[in-house]
Amino acid sequence: MMASSASSSVILGNKRRMLMIEFLQMRNGRAELRDIVGYIAEKEGNTDRKHRKSVYVSLMQTHIPKLEREGVVAFERGVITLLQVPDNVTLYMEVVQRNDISWSTFYAGLSVIFLVTALWFGNLLLVFASLTYLIVAIFQHMKMYRILQPRDSKKGRNTRRNGR
Repeated sequence: MMASSASSSVILGNKRRMLMIEFLQMRNGRAELRDIVGYIAEKEGNTDRKHRKSVYVSLMQTHIPKLEREGVVAFERGVITLLQVPDNVTLYMEVVQRNDISWSTFYAGLSVIFLVTALWFGNLLLVFASLTYLIVAIFQHMKMYRILQPRDSKKGRNTRRNGR
């Protein structure tokens, strides 16, 4: 159980690792590295050669070795094989299309509607329940935002200081 928890945080801790797992799941657990690099570069919105090289290097030097140590993937001769994905990872790998809303946002909105209704009718039990669900939805939304937040803004600040 502990290894599953560690694997979950390793996968969910980085957008590129999540995209790699997502792509492998779409390809029945097996794909060539160059296809994964292309997919990740496309998802990040930049498919030029320099960016694809950056994705390739980060996968080879950081992400693939980390996932291999956790027993999630195996890498051999340019082919990555998905060995196992912890059960709780797919719960957090919520894919939201550009014009859609996340489940946490949906539940927060629904909680607000119930809160207004509860206040309208003066039902304290419903007020308490809707506030509880609203707080849970907000915490879930913040957690997902933190996990999925692009880290480029931090990198951009560091590269400007270094003059690169």
